[in-house]
Amino acid sequence: MERKVAIETIQQACKSIAVELMKIHPAVPALKQKGTEDALNETLLRMTEQLELIAKRMDQLEGKR
Repeated sequence: MERKVAIETIQQACKSIAVELMKIHPAVPALKQKGTEDALNETLLRMTEQLELIAKRMDQLEGKR
């Protein structure tokens, strides 16, 4: 696999994961259990931050940043 294709593959996977994570956010309050909601929201935040780090790295490799 070429570098450009690898970068595009990773970027697309990150976008797909982010879309799926966004589906979880509105469902969390329906659990109606504060401790679980807080834990899920914290975990979702961390996961989103990690996806952003991956995206930044891919941008750096492409010379965008």
